[in-house]
Amino acid sequence: MRKTFTLVHPKIKVPRLVDAVKSDVRKYVKRERKKVLPEGVDFWDFNCKFGATEEAAQPVHLAEMNKSIDEAEKQQLASFYIEILAKPGVRQKKV
Repeated sequence: MRKTFTLVHPKIKVPRLVDAVKSDVRKYVKRERKKVLPEGVDFWDFNCKFGATEEAAQPVHLAEMNKSIDEAEKQQLASFYIEILAKPGVRQKKV
């Protein structure tokens, strides 16, 4: 998912738009995790970026995505960019 979300709408209030963005992110992650794992892969991992624009996007952990969205709402940004890409993950064995 590579998408720029806008928080400006003539009829819909900002908190409602923020909830819709968070819902889209959750749905995407859930959909990606349901996909069949390739051979030798333990789980789906995600590369995530968040920023005011695509060029200014910084790497963010998936667990902190909601905090980043809330921060964008507090800063009253008109729009922001989210990038979430699934990648195969392999668990490291403990020594």
